[in-house]
Amino acid sequence: MRAASAHLTRQFGKFLVVGASNTVLSFVVYATIVALGVPYVAAGAAGFAAGAVNGYVLNRRWTFRRVDSTGARVRYLAVQAAGLASTSALLWLLAAPERLGSLGGYVVTVPVVTVAMFVANRNWTFGPAPAPMSPRGEVTFR
Repeated sequence: MRAASAHLTRQFGKFLVVGASNTVLSFVVYATIVALGVPYVAAGAAGFAAGAVNGYVLNRRWTFRRVDSTGARVRYLAVQAAGLASTSALLWLLAAPERLGSLGGYVVTVPVVTVAMFVANRNWTFGPAPAPMSPRGEVTFR
């Protein structure tokens, strides 16, 4: 049980590191494109896309150690879209001045959405690790 808990904690830590790298990359792409004269809305979309691609590649290879597939790519995009929608919806609910305000709403929203996206990516996008196979092609049980 402790090994499973430690593995989950390491995975979540890696997920957070990847998320931080996505944020930095998104900002750099956004700032660079805006400096080149591209409208900020288009630059924002490009920055978001760069962070999402980075997140898919690093989470697939490093965090969850899975092979690439079209299905995983589609599921990852769905999780990204759900994360964006959830962030927007929670901010709309929480950030009103009579509630938590814009900063307070964001402080509450980000951890909730981050954990939800980790769970979705771990359990759905990249799924559980396949059972190991013996040299003769038989499935072995752990």
